[in-house]
Amino acid sequence: MSGETASRTAAPGIDTFDRVALGIVGTAIVTFLLGWTTLFDRTSPDTAVAGLSLFALFGAAFLLAGAGLIAAGIASNVGLFETTADQYTGLGTGVAFGVVGFATGGLVTTILFGVGATGSVLVGLVVALIATLGVAVLPEDIGTTLPVGLLALTWGVLLVAGFVDVGWVWDPPSIKATFHAPIVVPLVTIALSLLVAWSGAIVAEEFGSQGRQNGAYLMIGLNAFGMIAVLLLLILFVVRKGLPKLLEGAQFGPGLNISVPFLTKGVVLGQQYNGIFPAIVGTVWLVIGAVVLAIPMGIGAAVFLTEYAEQGRFTAVIETATNALWSTPSIVYGLFGYAFLVPRFGNRNSLLAGMMVLGFMLLPLVVITSREAIKSVPDEYRDASAALGVNQWQTIRSVVLPAAMPGVVTGVILGVGRIAGETAPILLVTSGQPFPARAPSILGSFRFTAAPPFVQNEALLQASSALPYQLYAVITAGVGQEEAFGWGTALVLLMVVLGFYAIGITSRIYFRKKLNQ
Repeated sequence: MSGETASRTAAPGIDTFDRVALGIVGTAIVTFLLGWTTLFDRTSPDTAVAGLSLFALFGAAFLLAGAGLIAAGIASNVGLFETTADQYTGLGTGVAFGVVGFATGGLVTTILFGVGATGSVLVGLVVALIATLGVAVLPEDIGTTLPVGLLALTWGVLLVAGFVDVGWVWDPPSIKATFHAPIVVPLVTIALSLLVAWSGAIVAEEFGSQGRQNGAYLMIGLNAFGMIAVLLLLILFVVRKGLPKLLEGAQFGPGLNISVPFLTKGVVLGQQYNGIFPAIVGTVWLVIGAVVLAIPMGIGAAVFLTEYAEQGRFTAVIETATNALWSTPSIVYGLFGYAFLVPRFGNRNSLLAGMMVLGFMLLPLVVITSREAIKSVPDEYRDASAALGVNQWQTIRSVVLPAAMPGVVTGVILGVGRIAGETAPILLVTSGQPFPARAPSILGSFRFTAAPPFVQNEALLQASSALPYQLYAVITAGVGQEEAFGWGTALVLLMVVLGFYAIGITSRIYFRKKLNQ
């Protein structure tokens, strides 16, 4: 066994070993990417390559990768190549394969024999125990290649032989759900590709600590890439669905002569092209009101808790409370607004109530991120300012807050991204006619009076629509407009949220540059 020999002359075929390992990793990366594009319908399962369907191509790739992994592990174990494999695979890897064995054993038992949930769990536990103990005591070159290779070969045979094809359906008896091949095959392919890439990366570094590190880095990198890919594919999916409706009736003339009715009109009976302009305005005003309410209060609270308050039980309780409030579901904030704010605003939904509820939702994150940003400012800044005879408030205003501002802006960006898409609070405290013809005129509705409260604004006390509420009305409730209208609304909501992110990122860059001047 390779791990038992301190040194061994490298065999002439070591280049072949490396090429096989790199080929396995490359194959896994390709199947990983194709799995994501297939899952999001960017690649059709009916696509044919060299006479093979996409699923059969997946199967052929896994057959080659599985055979290569098993061959590489055996070749290392019998001493055909010089490697640095350990004597045992280890308990950590064994437990990981035990988890895989639990899921695989339970699913295979249910699919092949129609066993219920209890039986599949028991079989899964037995397989998990065997896999954990078996892999843990195997030599590393066998323990990290043989299980993954067998899984790849099994999945490859199922796909190539046509046991799992485009029309395959799984209807488990234990749950009321149906699983179709266009969803199941890409998901299994993605998960198995990660395992194959991990094992191939270990083989490429000839096992040992360097191989384990290389495998972990590759798996983490592919996971990160997968998350980014999911976000991009989701955006592309929404764009593909919503862009036709967004551009319906649009006219693009020379210069700035551009007309997009979907963005500039409301919903009027008999109108050729209806739009969502009132909902856009309502969303923007809700976010602006929430930010105006939350930022001064949040930053002020953070300054007091960090710079003035004695660090002890009081600040610990406040920190726990703010973390809990940030984790509170949005529907709870909506219920609070419905029970406490709406009765005080004439028992009717209003923009002002929505602004306050969203502001309360944003406030905990502003406090948390502002405190962390202020804490991160080095004490040397404060000491240098005090040495110049500057008092504490002037130090906070002129030194601490400018240095902490990039972190504060980051927190606001995250919070705005959450509240701009919230539906439940708006549904409870703001919603009115979901498809209004006119946008709320906030700036034109201010009135100054001689009696308290001296300023009145009827538009703030009126119900309003918003993009998330309008989207809910179309797609979930099926009210008022066709489905395409909903996808167009979803695209515009995505653009609005990304626009707020862009404003926040630009502000953060500005404060960083100003800080470095």
